[in-house]
Amino acid sequence: MSRFEALLDAARKRARPFAMTSIGMPSTDRSGARAHATPGKIQAMPIKPSQPPLSAKPRSAKPRRLVPWAAMLAATVLLAACSQEQSKAPAGMGGVGKPEVGVVTLHPQSVAITAELSGRTAASLIAEVRPQVNGIIQQRLFKEGSEVAAGQPLYLIDPASYKADYDSAVAARQKAEAALPSAQAKFDRYAGLLKQNVVSKQDYDDAAATLAQAQADVASARASVETARISLDRTSITAPIAGRIDKSSLTPGALVTANQDTVLTTIRALDPINIDVTQSSTNLLNLRQAISEGRLKISGPNVSVKLKLENGTIYAQTGKMEFTGANVDQTTGTFALRAEFPNPDRLLLPGMYVRALVEEGVAQNSFLVPQRAVSRNTKGEATAMVIDAAGKVEARVLTVRNSVGNNWLVDAGVGDGDRVIVEGMQLVRAGGDATGVEVTIDEATGEVKDRGQTSAVPAPAKMASSGQQPAPGASTGN
Repeated sequence: MSRFEALLDAARKRARPFAMTSIGMPSTDRSGARAHATPGKIQAMPIKPSQPPLSAKPRSAKPRRLVPWAAMLAATVLLAACSQEQSKAPAGMGGVGKPEVGVVTLHPQSVAITAELSGRTAASLIAEVRPQVNGIIQQRLFKEGSEVAAGQPLYLIDPASYKADYDSAVAARQKAEAALPSAQAKFDRYAGLLKQNVVSKQDYDDAAATLAQAQADVASARASVETARISLDRTSITAPIAGRIDKSSLTPGALVTANQDTVLTTIRALDPINIDVTQSSTNLLNLRQAISEGRLKISGPNVSVKLKLENGTIYAQTGKMEFTGANVDQTTGTFALRAEFPNPDRLLLPGMYVRALVEEGVAQNSFLVPQRAVSRNTKGEATAMVIDAAGKVEARVLTVRNSVGNNWLVDAGVGDGDRVIVEGMQLVRAGGDATGVEVTIDEATGEVKDRGQTSAVPAPAKMASSGQQPAPGASTGN
């Protein structure tokens, strides 16, 4: 029987009314004859009006009035017993009444500093295809949206008139070439006769001029043939670069003119592909200052870049920084950067929004404090709660540089071996006592994923004082 049931049973016994026992007494009938007493039965007998009945005795009402008082007494005793049980240390408290909090011990390490810059993808090469001769499009020789090679025919313009011009130019060249041997022979003959003084100097000069004119006619005819050939070749429009071709803006049968404003189609080279991003001039100054002060060590002239896509995934290929802008935009206060990435699978298309992760350098002997351990005071300063060697909670003001994953890169405010509270900060305050339990932070989510042993008291002594087993790791918010 539990203690609670025993207390209720005692209360019932105290409140139970006195039971009436069977009595026997003589009775008298109306004639005045006395009746014999019958044991075990209550005989009816006349009662005088002046005589009070047995049930009207005031003594019999006292046990009934004790019922509420007995219940109140039982409830009081029960509450006292519960208070004694609740006076024990609750879960989450140390063996001596100290609150248990999750801590992470800090140690200096080398941290790769990256800058996450937003930008857009852009094709490495872009070619707008326009006609260079007049005419009517006869055929479209490519599939829209496909990959084309440099020099591949795209459109065919009616070549009939250009073929006739070419033939005419060839005929003119032949005519000029036919007149050249006669002029050459006449000049050679006059040159020999001039030495014999058979012909005059004027005749010789006329023969030389005729030869030069014939040679010029041949050269002009040859140039006309080349011009006609170029115009004829341009009736077949070819791809100037290799890449992916867009849709065609005109169909066969359309009339086009040389160097028109309307673009027939556009070709974009997608492998490699460029990433155009911007960075503030303030970050550039901070970066160069950190390098000059030795807080940041650059890895070399070749800066590697990683890419985060719109859906949050990391692009498999690694790029490199191509150039940095030489001027700062006066409107936005930023300067341009361009990175180049391989794109063999054509996963990246021009115009996509991406975030470039640029490796700026390595910060040596730096501290990473979990972001869940850092809060802000009324002044807006970053603060963290630290347990010192004596088990006292201390509030520290931190100098935060930037974020690295789910951590803050801290320049000042913490030291080697400091135990920063990351779980249970609502249970402690600055100057109070606390028991630290080492926990493990999930780098992907920033949540607590595993709890270790108490860092201030050995595990066997702690379990002996508390009388309970350590709880398994659990992720909790602050």
